[in-house]
Amino acid sequence: MQIAARPPSESARQASLDALQLLDTAPEPVFDRITRLTARLLDVPVALFSLVDRERQWFKSRVGLDAVETPREQAFCAHTILGSEPLVVEDAARDARFADNPLVTGGPHIRFYAGAPVRTSQGHAVGTLCAIDSKPRVLSAEDRQTLQDLADIMSKEVQARERLDVARERVLESSAAARASEDRFRLIFELASVGIALVAPNGAWMGVNAALCAILGYTERELMGLTFQDITWHEDLDADLQLLARLQRGEIASYQMEKRYVRKNGDPVWASLNVSSKTAPDGAIEYYVAAIGDIGARKAAEEAIRRMNAELEQRIAARTHELQNTNAMLTASVIQQRRAEGALREREAELRSVIQNASDAYICLDERGVVVAWNRQAELTFGWSASEALDQPLTDLIVPPAYVDAYREDMQRYLRTGASAMIGRRVELPGRRKDGSIVTLEVRVTALEVNGRRIFSGFLHDISDRKLAEARRDFEARNDALTGLPNRRALMEQLPVAQKRAQRAGHALALLFIDLDGFKAVNDSRGHEAGDRLLEHVARSLRGAVRETDGVYRLAGDEFTVVLENVQQARDAVAIAEKLIRAVSQPVRVCGSQVQVGASIGIAMYAPGSALDADALIKEADHWMYQAKLAGRGQVRWRGVA
Repeated sequence: MQIAARPPSESARQASLDALQLLDTAPEPVFDRITRLTARLLDVPVALFSLVDRERQWFKSRVGLDAVETPREQAFCAHTILGSEPLVVEDAARDARFADNPLVTGGPHIRFYAGAPVRTSQGHAVGTLCAIDSKPRVLSAEDRQTLQDLADIMSKEVQARERLDVARERVLESSAAARASEDRFRLIFELASVGIALVAPNGAWMGVNAALCAILGYTERELMGLTFQDITWHEDLDADLQLLARLQRGEIASYQMEKRYVRKNGDPVWASLNVSSKTAPDGAIEYYVAAIGDIGARKAAEEAIRRMNAELEQRIAARTHELQNTNAMLTASVIQQRRAEGALREREAELRSVIQNASDAYICLDERGVVVAWNRQAELTFGWSASEALDQPLTDLIVPPAYVDAYREDMQRYLRTGASAMIGRRVELPGRRKDGSIVTLEVRVTALEVNGRRIFSGFLHDISDRKLAEARRDFEARNDALTGLPNRRALMEQLPVAQKRAQRAGHALALLFIDLDGFKAVNDSRGHEAGDRLLEHVARSLRGAVRETDGVYRLAGDEFTVVLENVQQARDAVAIAEKLIRAVSQPVRVCGSQVQVGASIGIAMYAPGSALDADALIKEADHWMYQAKLAGRGQVRWRGVA
């Protein structure tokens, strides 16, 4: 393997490369577009923008290759930078310089290589633009010129970086402010529970947040492959398009509508869509801001290659203009500074708009716990206006008195150690409204450092209705809808617990299985309405005839059970059973008629140390109830009485 010599001006060349500050940096679209264009125009699987460092070559942009760097001694590009013309190796396996090169004999198995130097304004070749294939090829004169043209474009971009160093210093201060604002905007953009999208005038996504992906069930990449028409319910599409046309014509400044989207699984999902436009000083629309409540996406990126080429041509034209008119650099620096300041103002306006229109309460605190931001939803949720809340400690506004000490301790612990039970987590906490009422909140608080000061940014979502619904569902799952008594499921959950209490206390427990006598005749003759009223009366009678600590359950139909805890002996349970029969057997007037039923009761006793589980105890009580029925009804039977 032939190792390339070092250029005569290696020290100056390396110094130029270091000054560019391109090594070990993140990918950049401008370079990635050129390498993608190289791969497509030359029809090769691998295209690279390679920077030749002291002992390695590092790939600033790469297409079709996973590796990020290789040793310089193996690099084809180390040979390319020695010349002024492109280096073309049509078959590396037959080229004495490269035949035993590890990059030829092993992965990525290079057979064809074509590379052109990329030079600085001082003429130093800091790297190459190269095309690689695993098959031998012959490079035509037209393709060679294409490679040289693309390398010249890459060189112009590198040279423009050099000239912009001076301008970069002048905008450093405004850029820092813009980055701080960008960080705050990105934080709110990503944490907001409402879906948010920034949409270019052509309908392409400029950005979507995680909430929007969650609403529609797509990943970010999947959304970027669709348009809003693709995921809009067909019956709602025309109305949306008509409003958008009016917005584009300047007839309206924004529009809001209710529409349906189609989730990835095919289900429709309703959403509240709010669309407004951001205009340039000349009145042209720069982009749209779409806030989507409980939905996602409007239009996927379209005509990607056309836009890429258009952007590339614009950038080439801008860089060419810079080369032709170096005296305009100062003007360009001023323009860039003004743009940065304008971007900062725009970001702040966007931030205020997003915060004010968020469906969650947004609160921002300083290190003292004093409110510095309070949005419209916070006013609606807690009853305090922004003018009342600003510059007030949060503890005086929404923290319930019982939680004030814990809140202060958590804040102080975070400021001392960075550890917190609340910050950086999604937690459920009670909150206090202005009128003193309590609301259940889902809270997400994030600490952020801005201009050397720490602030706490929080989104608070009112989940009181959801908690009430959960409690209601839990009650309905364990209680009989007609009588309000606990049902069979509740019995099967609570009876084993009662048995354990009896075991620990050393006291007996009795289970009474009750079946009404004559209920079917009333239900058949008087109707189901009368039967239901009678069952409600029986439930009240049973509940009123036992202790508060005893449990009364409706199993099904006209079957009830009673759990008697702390029973000394069986005759105590028998006495209560007879009392229940008397209570149930009293005549009652329902639906305009007087009716009367009786009851047969079977008793199963559970003593400490017994092996009977809940199912066995119920079966035994059920058995003795049938024995009571066979004995003539209106009877009580248990193991001691046959």
